[in-house]
Amino acid sequence: MAAMALPIMLAAEQDLFHMPSAEDVRIQPIARTDNETGWPFSVDSGNLTCVWSGGQKVVFFFEPRPEDLDEDEEFDPRGVLLSVNPLELTIGNIATRGLFAPAGSVEERIRLVAPFAAMGDKLCDQPAGSRVGYGEL
Repeated sequence: MAAMALPIMLAAEQDLFHMPSAEDVRIQPIARTDNETGWPFSVDSGNLTCVWSGGQKVVFFFEPRPEDLDEDEEFDPRGVLLSVNPLELTIGNIATRGLFAPAGSVEERIRLVAPFAAMGDKLCDQPAGSRVGYGEL
């Protein structure tokens, strides 16, 4: 009986060898409120995303498409990895660190990012391909 269950388990997206596709990504739009303090990003809104990769949840924040950009114009949004791991948060985001608001230290950035990383972690508990609305987590 255990031998029959093994192939099903290995096919799951949480498997170490699963290669995620665009259909596996969960997305939730988020935005800064007028009185919000501790917003860790340099833009006021964007998309929180989560996908299983390498057997673990990976959470990102992506900037939104500029409103003044024509629909036929290509747009490659900047994204940052959200993690409480200092190495992932700093080295993993070297190329796009401008998407973060200024922080005085790595510890401060972790404190600001932690709630969004936790929210993204919950987002990964939704079915693959989910688009979650405001306030649904």
